[in-house]
Amino acid sequence: MSTDLRGTLDPQWRARLRDTLSTEFESQTARLTELTADTGDPGEAHTRAALIAATRQSLAQIGDALRRIADGGYGTCERCAVPIPAERLEAVPHARFCVPCQQKHG
Repeated sequence: MSTDLRGTLDPQWRARLRDTLSTEFESQTARLTELTADTGDPGEAHTRAALIAATRQSLAQIGDALRRIADGGYGTCERCAVPIPAERLEAVPHARFCVPCQQKHG
């Protein structure tokens, strides 16, 4: 992975990424609404509970990323404060850490 940081500084790039995150947040919210609708099938309860947990986690990650964009902290590693490369943010828009810190974080 290269360390192209130009995208992280470009306001238009950030706006596009914010729009992508917002769209994904809306999609995940709709999915959560569908998952929490009671189907009445007890055989699906365990699977549905796992999907609900994963969707909630995704919503939390996306929401946190949107807050970091609004607060101006988006694109900076929360552990070492180094800018996160644009390529990583495009692949994992909710990334909180650069790759080396993510590997240490586990």
